[in-house]
Amino acid sequence: MLILGIETSCDETSAAIVADGRRVLSNVISSQCELHAPFGGVVPEIASRQHLLNLRPVVRQAFSDAGVTFGDVDAVAVTRGPGLIGALLAGVSFAKAFAFARGLPVIGVDHIEGHIRACYLDGPEPPHPALALVVSGGHTNLFLLADEGRYRLLGKTRDDAAGEAYDKLAKRLGLGYPGGPVLDRLASRGDPRRHLLSLPHFSDGARYDFSFSGLKTQVLRRIENLGIEPLAPGEAPEEREDIRDLAAGFQSAVVRALSRAVLRALEEVEVQALLLSGGVAANSALRARFREIGAERGLPVFLPTIALSTDNAAMIAAAGHLAFLRGEIAGPDLTADTSLRLGETGARRSLRHR
Repeated sequence: MLILGIETSCDETSAAIVADGRRVLSNVISSQCELHAPFGGVVPEIASRQHLLNLRPVVRQAFSDAGVTFGDVDAVAVTRGPGLIGALLAGVSFAKAFAFARGLPVIGVDHIEGHIRACYLDGPEPPHPALALVVSGGHTNLFLLADEGRYRLLGKTRDDAAGEAYDKLAKRLGLGYPGGPVLDRLASRGDPRRHLLSLPHFSDGARYDFSFSGLKTQVLRRIENLGIEPLAPGEAPEEREDIRDLAAGFQSAVVRALSRAVLRALEEVEVQALLLSGGVAANSALRARFREIGAERGLPVFLPTIALSTDNAAMIAAAGHLAFLRGEIAGPDLTADTSLRLGETGARRSLRHR
């Protein structure tokens, strides 16, 4: 079964052709980073308009790369939420029009489920139950997967997502947008012991939630108290020891916060695999830490490739295939829904001990 996937939840316009929910035949991504970089973050109106310009050529390129024709696909899967409303509507409208013109079923996909399904692409099937951490610019969620396609939310961020915190720090230091890749590179050359940052503790006793606004505030205060100046035009960030060390301390704290929730969950649930996905899953320190945890616990770790970690349509097509098998075919009233919350039901109940 061939599915055309379409992803426009934020600032990447992507189209992909995926066979049987597992084999990627093509995955075309058009990034808008250069358009948003001057603003230090995504401008929703610019993103929406750019998707309208990009969708047709990106979809055509996906078919060309896959070596198939419009008549070969069996269904269209599209991100319907969460994300930026205008960006989502661009993708949903295109997908519905394409599906109507070809007489194909259309499937609305939860963007977060797409990230999780990236762990199932072009590799062995993860065993279940599994623990899945989704970390991106807009989301930080921890899920228990009792079985394939069954998600229970264990914890989520209460404020900034991890990737959002990276971008805000990078903007403050004059490192440009997106902030994740450059801070990761600088952190690998810095000394994290120079900036030991504390992690949040929740008064309600939550063990699996995340918060990054306090961490962001700590870092900004360090910048002010130590007089760390932002990068000057033309200055190489690798030559700034103060910025390298700050990046290392910040990244160390982010990885500790994320792994803390995972380790707590592993003490209370029996799982057979660990999954890490989302744009921040491309972070070298986080990938290394997940592999360490897997080795310590004797669990296989499933990490998407770097290309499949960031927003892409292959993961949406993969999630669409699973939804198709569940009979989740959308009607003509399909629209964007920014309020989608994967696995929310029962998420706040305490886990039972083994």
